[in-house]
Amino acid sequence: MTTYDQASWKDEDDDRHEPLLSEKANERVAIEDSPLPDDLTRDSLELPAPAEPALARHYTRLSQMNYGVESGPFPLGSCTMKYNPSFTEDIAARPEAAVHPDRPDRTVQGTLGLCHRLQDYLGRIGGMDAVTLQPPAGAAGEFTGIQIANAYHQHNGDDRSEVLIPDSAHGTNFATAAMAGYSVVELPSGDDGRVDIDALEAAISEETAALMLTNPNTLGLFERDIERIADIVHDAGGLLYYDGANLNALLGQARPGDMGFDVMHYNVHKTFATPHGGGGPGAGPVGVTEALAPFLPDPHVRQRNGEYEYYRPDHSIGKVHGYYGNWPVLVKAFAYITRLGDAGLADASAKAVLNANYLATQIPYEVPFGPFHHEFVASAGEQDAADVAKGMLDHGVHPPTTKWPETVDEALMTEPTEGESLRSLDQLAAAFEAVHDEDDGTLAAAPTRTAASRIDQVRAARSPRLSWQALDSDQ
Repeated sequence: MTTYDQASWKDEDDDRHEPLLSEKANERVAIEDSPLPDDLTRDSLELPAPAEPALARHYTRLSQMNYGVESGPFPLGSCTMKYNPSFTEDIAARPEAAVHPDRPDRTVQGTLGLCHRLQDYLGRIGGMDAVTLQPPAGAAGEFTGIQIANAYHQHNGDDRSEVLIPDSAHGTNFATAAMAGYSVVELPSGDDGRVDIDALEAAISEETAALMLTNPNTLGLFERDIERIADIVHDAGGLLYYDGANLNALLGQARPGDMGFDVMHYNVHKTFATPHGGGGPGAGPVGVTEALAPFLPDPHVRQRNGEYEYYRPDHSIGKVHGYYGNWPVLVKAFAYITRLGDAGLADASAKAVLNANYLATQIPYEVPFGPFHHEFVASAGEQDAADVAKGMLDHGVHPPTTKWPETVDEALMTEPTEGESLRSLDQLAAAFEAVHDEDDGTLAAAPTRTAASRIDQVRAARSPRLSWQALDSDQ
C-alpha cells in the first residue's frame, strides 16, 4: 500500500490548495476608481466569512420559509404548476448538453437531432406542420406567433388591423396584439362562459387578422363550437391562434390543428414539466400550419442528405432569441415527452381532468360553470377571494388564483394538475372548507402562521425593495 504526504503532490509555489477563507477574508478590500456614478459604487467591500454550519442552516431556513411545488399542492389555476421530475434535471446537466452556440452544424449533430425530434413531437402533439423552438417564454411565443400571422398577411398584400380576443383570455393575449401593432377587439362571453357566436359574427371583418383563443378556456370549458368558430374566422380571411396555456387538458385527447387552428404556442413549463420561470428560464415553441411555415424564425432545423442543419425559412420573420431557444429547458421537455410517450401523455391529461373534477365536488364553494376539464373556477361568494387565499396559507397549502377571470365574482381559479394524489386533493379540500367556515375577522388577519404576515400589496408594487435590508421599526 502506497501512501503520499502533502509534499509529494504539492509544489512549493502551488497555492491552489490554500484554504478558501484566508486570513484576509474579513479585511476591507479597497475598490479601484470606477467610471460609474458615485451613488452606484462602494468605497470598500467587506466579505463575510461564516462557518459552514451557519451558512447551511441559513439557506435551509430560507428554503423552509418559502412554499414550492415540492412543499405541497400548488393549485394556481391556469398556471399549471406541475411538479418537475428531477430526472430531467439530471439529463440537462450532462456534459453532452453543454454546447457552444457557435459550433459548426457538423459538430453538433446530436444537439440538432434532438431539436429536430422535439419539433416533430410538438408538431404531432399539436397537429401542426412545423414548429420553432426559438421563443424563450410563453409570452414570447405568443408575440412570435402573432408576428408570423402578420407576416403572412403582409406577404399576401393583406393589411389587417384588428385582433379579436375573448374577455376571459389571458392578459398576455391583449398585450401581445397591442405590441404587434393591432387594435384589440374584446369579445364578450356567452351565458355558458364560452365564445358568444353572435358577438363573433358581429365583430369579424376584413380587418380581422386573427382570433386568439384558449381551448379549453380559462374557465376550464371546452369550446363546443370550435369548428364553426374556425370557419367564421377563415371565411373572413383571418387566422385562428391557439394559446397553449391549457394544452395540458388535451394531451393525447385532441389537437388544436385538428380543430382548425393555424398557429399556436406551447408552454413547456405548463405542459411538459420544465421549470416555471419566476424570472428564470422558459421556452415557448410555436407551431404553424404548412401555409405559415415559410415565415418561421431564423434559424430553423431540418434534416437533409442524412444530416441535420440550420437554415433560414424563405420568408422568415428573423431571429426572436439568441441561439436556438433556451436549450437546457428544451432538453428537459424532450426528456419528459420521451419518458412518458403517447400513452403516458394521454394518461397525464386524463388524470389532470379527473383531479380537477374530483376536487370541485369536495369544496363548499359554488362552481358556476361546467362541465370543465383540467381546471375550474369557483366563486368565494360573500367572502373576499383574496382573504380566502390568505386564509388557506394558514392551513399549510398554496391558494388558487384569485379575482380572475372577471367573468366569475370573487373567482377562485383552481388547477390541481395530474401530479396530486387523492390524499393531497383531500388536504386541499379540507383547507377550502376550513376557510369557508372562518369568520370575517380571522380571515382579514390571515395569514398568521407564515414567516411573513399580510403585506401592503399596493406599496410592494409601487415601491419594491429589491435587496435585503434591515427593517425599521415602523415597517
